[in-house]
Amino acid sequence: MSTTSLAQEKGASAEKSDPEKSREVLVVDEKDLQGTSLDDDDSVQYLHGEPVIRTGKDVSRFAVDIRDDGDEALTFRSMVLGTIFAGLGAALCQIYLFKPVQMAVSTVFLLLITYTAGNAWATFLPKRSAVEGTRLASVFHFINPGPFSLKEHAVASLVASTAAYGSSSVTNFAVQRLYYDTNVKATTAILATFSTACFGYGLVGLLRPLTVYPSEMVYWQNLPTVSIFQALHFDSSANAKRVKLFWIAFAAMFVYEIIPAYIFPLLNGVSVFCLASQKAPQHIVDIFTNLFGGTDGNEGLGLLSLSFDWQYIGSAWVQVLFLSPLSADENIRYMSLPLIQQANSWVGYAICYIAIMAIYYSNTWNSLEFPMLSSSIFSSNGSIYRQSAVFGTHFVLNQTALEEVGLPALTGSNAWHNLTANLAIGGLVAHVIFFWGPYAVDSFRLAYRRTQPDPHYQAMRKYKEAPWWWYAILLVFSFFAGLIVVFKGQTTLPWWSYIVALLLGSFVAPFSTLLYARMGNGVATNQLMKMVAGAVNPGRPVANLYFSMWSHDVVSTSIGLAQDLKIGQYLKIPPRVMFLTQVWGALVVVMISVVTAQREVLLSPTGTNVWSGQAPQSLNSAAVTWSLAKHLYGFHGPYWIIPLSLLLGMVPTFIQWLIHKRWPTIGPVKVDTVILPLIYMYSAWMYVGVNSTITSNIIVGVVTQLWLRQRHPGWYKKYNYILGGALDGGAQVMIFVLSFAVFGASGVERPFPSWAGNPGVGNVDYCNEISEVCNEFKPNTNL
Repeated sequence: MSTTSLAQEKGASAEKSDPEKSREVLVVDEKDLQGTSLDDDDSVQYLHGEPVIRTGKDVSRFAVDIRDDGDEALTFRSMVLGTIFAGLGAALCQIYLFKPVQMAVSTVFLLLITYTAGNAWATFLPKRSAVEGTRLASVFHFINPGPFSLKEHAVASLVASTAAYGSSSVTNFAVQRLYYDTNVKATTAILATFSTACFGYGLVGLLRPLTVYPSEMVYWQNLPTVSIFQALHFDSSANAKRVKLFWIAFAAMFVYEIIPAYIFPLLNGVSVFCLASQKAPQHIVDIFTNLFGGTDGNEGLGLLSLSFDWQYIGSAWVQVLFLSPLSADENIRYMSLPLIQQANSWVGYAICYIAIMAIYYSNTWNSLEFPMLSSSIFSSNGSIYRQSAVFGTHFVLNQTALEEVGLPALTGSNAWHNLTANLAIGGLVAHVIFFWGPYAVDSFRLAYRRTQPDPHYQAMRKYKEAPWWWYAILLVFSFFAGLIVVFKGQTTLPWWSYIVALLLGSFVAPFSTLLYARMGNGVATNQLMKMVAGAVNPGRPVANLYFSMWSHDVVSTSIGLAQDLKIGQYLKIPPRVMFLTQVWGALVVVMISVVTAQREVLLSPTGTNVWSGQAPQSLNSAAVTWSLAKHLYGFHGPYWIIPLSLLLGMVPTFIQWLIHKRWPTIGPVKVDTVILPLIYMYSAWMYVGVNSTITSNIIVGVVTQLWLRQRHPGWYKKYNYILGGALDGGAQVMIFVLSFAVFGASGVERPFPSWAGNPGVGNVDYCNEISEVCNEFKPNTNL
């Protein structure tokens, strides 16, 4: 018997008598494994006797408790609570889709309300002890099995968070409603949502040996969530202090968030440069607005602005929810992701400031005729493009109308975003192949032999695995559900194009998931989907929407569901229970009324600092322009460099790999820690939306990762993730309340009275206060 198996056997037997003792036994046995496969290529760094969390192996060994109390996971209570809050999570997902800064719905928020409801259920509903000895005892136990356990809590929360990932099918329906005046039928909506969600899950189940089991597959945003689960349920003096910190920070942020979000929105972006330029000449004010403004949607790049609004601090990097592979708890990324990984994004930010300003003021792509930042499409004279005249009621290109109306044009920032997205995709494929190819082969080999050395994986071996054919059956069902939509729905997508979309998404998913799991952030691969869609469905924008939906959702749902499977591994939830949990959660997706209630704002190229239609706008712009790929992206078109950048992105990564083979370290930098696809992606990060939060995000990252993690590793390990989760949860609970109470998600908006901290005229940060630029949707070119 292997040492690992022996450790597991000892731990399992100890568990039955004393869970706290079990924890000690498992830790000791795990340390016995050091020097073997667990610690071959990484030595642990200690400071003041505490390990510094640097790698995935450090996380598995020191940051996440290996304890397993063997409590029930799948109960009537966990499924009922999960289903109820899944509806809430899906509703929140749609609210954030139409915000100027898109955010994932926090698992922390969902687990908190689930925890409260679960404990209330356990306390107030009748227990088995009340009717012990009668026939009703088993019924009462079924309804209320006792104290709300960790695994019940995790299952209910994961059902809710799975639904909260949303689906780009919902975004497609919004685009059809807004731009094509089409109300999608209920059958189409249900089957399309099932197909997109479950196909990705079926695929991720087959990829578990690569994307879930190994220690380096951390999914860094999981750590605050896992820490909170364990702090709430593991009874110890250390956890009591963590729980106390959590609730204090949560309450404080809940109360505070109403100030920057509603009463004092200037706090979302305080810009010294904007405040100092009130009496400057108009052309200087315009330049300052473009560079330093950023509190309003699509206002400017927000250079050096300071944000004091936690709902955006740490989450502004989340661009469009369905355009990037995201999941819950992205808000606290800067408090959990190691500094070297964040540094890649900072390099990209620096490039972004320079590139977008240079493109705009050099009039590249005729940029001065359009707003500097927008994801909408325009006519050559700067007006909104009349796409309905070109594509008609059947959503198919009318060549005569195209010649009359002319080709659509992109803003310079949008074109740059498309270009860098392709660079990032090419770089991603090259990076995974050259730098992580051997790792992928080893992961499958270890999984096949069941010798994966990760201690949490080994602790799960006592549970029955969900067999691969369960996931294969799910793939088949979701495939045929999508096929029915193609034949019977309002998609205009040929059946063979649907198959191409699924194959493309299945090819890209492993690359994106690997990057996200190891680095804590991913590359938006939807640009590749749009390119292929335009090539196989020319002149059909709605067909391109659905092609991109199926191909990209395979990627995004694979990442989100793989992240939840990792939580299941950390918390020791049986694999078969996880399968049922995620399938059920994927089915519970609802659409709320924001599309109708805020229709005019969502159609606006700029939006407001509360609502924005940039997500559906971006999808629609891509669908229209790529359906005209021959005219716009061909060698004689204005944007020919964009598709070519897909290949160009691979070249620098190949050169980097050659350099790494010769010089693994250059100065203080390890060559393989420079992730070029991430740098490419962040070099267009501020192309739309609210951009006043970047400086504050960086400050949070430096303080937590450079000071706390390096100088106070003990405090960081015990409290950092708890604090981040509390701040995130408090902010999101308040934003949920405000969205329905005052922001208009329910159909009635109640703006706060105007005052100095909430100006009624001009931009919130006082950039270009008297300018009518935002009202006319035209830039001022009087330079």
